[in-house]
Amino acid sequence: MKIKMLIATIDNAYATLLSDNISERHANILEISVCSTLDGFSDMLKKQKFDVALIDAVFTKGIDKTAVQLPVLLWSENDAADFEIPADMEKMNKHQRISTMVATILEKYAKVSKNRIDSDIKDAAITAFWSPAGGVGKTSSALAYALSNVSADGIYQNSLSPRKDVFYLNLENFSSVPGFFDKAGKSISSVFEMLDTREGNIKMLIQGICCRDKGIMYLCGPENYVDMNILTSENITELVTSCAKLADELVIDLPCVCDTRTEKVFDLAGKVFIVTDQSASAGVKLMQFVTQNDVFDMIMEKTVLIVNKGAAIANHPVDNIISMPFIQSNDMVSVITKLSDNFYGAATEIYPNI
Repeated sequence: MKIKMLIATIDNAYATLLSDNISERHANILEISVCSTLDGFSDMLKKQKFDVALIDAVFTKGIDKTAVQLPVLLWSENDAADFEIPADMEKMNKHQRISTMVATILEKYAKVSKNRIDSDIKDAAITAFWSPAGGVGKTSSALAYALSNVSADGIYQNSLSPRKDVFYLNLENFSSVPGFFDKAGKSISSVFEMLDTREGNIKMLIQGICCRDKGIMYLCGPENYVDMNILTSENITELVTSCAKLADELVIDLPCVCDTRTEKVFDLAGKVFIVTDQSASAGVKLMQFVTQNDVFDMIMEKTVLIVNKGAAIANHPVDNIISMPFIQSNDMVSVITKLSDNFYGAATEIYPNI
């Protein structure tokens, strides 16, 4: 689904810069029309309806709100005071990064969009990372796997385009995102709010607020850890499927519990990586999950065991095992980068088409 967007400004140079940049970088989601005169603006709104209109203040009196679902004022400190602007009109500073403008447009339009579900599906492979025990390196493994998909064959190291669009979705109560990604952004809590109200376009909101760092797309952590607890299994389904529409590979980092939401992710995932290490407590909890929980029987065929920190397990419950080396470092980024090199080769042996 493409968003039909009108740019109405008397500044032809600005209109050209904005429309050319958006058309070049975001043609997959935004369809751009441009207008530079009041008469032309009125005629265009009579002939066609637009999802979004970015308009100079001079055009606000001629806006037909039945023809534009989301009118947004393009303003600057120099001209905003010269016109009487409707108080309820969304505003956007015209002098900012165009990428930031596009992200804001997507976020704002997602909230008013009548299309809850759109048909543009990228159909990501979904991979879940889980462990019954904390501190075994689950998140490090999940991030290493995500990075390995981006940096396969040395592509990331050479600073070329990623081989895949990879989305990392952290569903832990206390997010690990700030420990690995440098770029901060808007909280995933706004997605939770839309899931709760069941209004707006979830995929579009995620596309608007997600960040990209080290070649990986991600959402920043919740504003409060309680936000994660209110999600239902139905919320999880919509969240996961919406993220999957934006990537080739969706990597989900789960909390160390096995509730109905975890089970829902297991069901949606094509691969499940269960992470453990050499500690006695981790081994005991893993065997309890295997022997006392029917869920394991349902996911056993798509499960791979990741044994972290150079450990060796004599009696293991699954056929496929990846052994990860012990890397001693306080630098999380360095650890994950080194693990990703090992991960890609090991995982390829199990999944040749990874």
